[in-house]
Amino acid sequence: MELKVIENATCTFCGCVCDDIELHADDVRIHQAKKACVLGKSWFLNHTAEKKYPDALIDGQPASLDEAIEVAANHLYEADMPLVYGMSNTTCEAQKECVAMADLLGALLDSHTSL
Repeated sequence: MELKVIENATCTFCGCVCDDIELHADDVRIHQAKKACVLGKSWFLNHTAEKKYPDALIDGQPASLDEAIEVAANHLYEADMPLVYGMSNTTCEAQKECVAMADLLGALLDSHTSL
């Protein structure tokens, strides 16, 4: 089995956004995460490319991504005080979109660090 080496990978797990990590992976999973801290190694090594879950759930039942987006959008639109929370495991681009969505909704914006 030949492993691909991805240099300068970015870890978004804890929020430090370390960007000098070297990943060794095959088509299914990451086998090694050099230069990653204990949290980063655990995060990288416990994620796989295999499909274990449906794309989305609505009330515990499998649903299409489009259906889930529509339901989520309705919940956010109808909320009295929406909260956009978390984002520590997302890319900068995704965080930018979350901030824009919070601004559009008049929502509260919080990160996991507030705990």
